[in-house]
Amino acid sequence: MTRRRARAPSTTAPPAAATAAKDDKASTVAKHSLVIAGHSTSVSLERIFWEALKAAAEQEGCSLAGLVARIDAGRGRANLSSALRVYAMERALGRSRDTDQR
Repeated sequence: MTRRRARAPSTTAPPAAATAAKDDKASTVAKHSLVIAGHSTSVSLERIFWEALKAAAEQEGCSLAGLVARIDAGRGRANLSSALRVYAMERALGRSRDTDQR
């Protein structure tokens, strides 16, 4: 009788369960409370967008609330959550524009 050896797990790709857990965490919606233009508001976004916005604020040398206020001031009639997602996506795609010109 011949015994077969069990294959070692591949190290080139994360296990499907780990990838799914990471994707779930990134897509989980988180609510943040901020003060914008002197009034309190809360915004719900997926965690991945909050991470991108925090990184952008840090790179631009301002607070998260300051960045959100700039985006808010230039968003026109767009929903604030949508404007924040678009800003983060444009920045990720290298199409960052001055937020005051939106």
